[in-house]
Amino acid sequence: MDKIDKKLLRLLQENARYTLKQLSERVFLSSPAVAARIQKLEEDGIISGYHADISLDKMGYHITAFINLEMAPKQKAEFIPFIATVPNVIECNTVSGNYSMLMKVSFPSTSDLDVFIGQLQKFGHTETQIVFSVPVPHRGVVIAGGEEE
Repeated sequence: MDKIDKKLLRLLQENARYTLKQLSERVFLSSPAVAARIQKLEEDGIISGYHADISLDKMGYHITAFINLEMAPKQKAEFIPFIATVPNVIECNTVSGNYSMLMKVSFPSTSDLDVFIGQLQKFGHTETQIVFSVPVPHRGVVIAGGEEE
């Protein structure tokens, strides 16, 4: 991966809707050359998708929470298929420490969240933290070597 690839990644993190023409103007390559580089980054798994940032609150999901779950290792085989089917689970991570899993979830109300927590408790002890505000929203990573010149 060279400086141009890194700059393309930085630009796409900034705005995945940049056109090939806009990208090509910023990296000083032709549109077909930029398209080929992006395709290679996708094939190599470096770019894994393109997503829209949607306001959960404006879509009626007013409660976002992080849930820690302490679970016996033997329950993982039953838990993972279950959690994969719950659309309110935005992210689920296996973590180190006192808990086995850390989930980010979003629900329309605290009562909906409460029902879900009840479902989780068949797998083990939970600890829930409700999000009040997000001073640093989701963002991309720093890509060194693709700076503006």
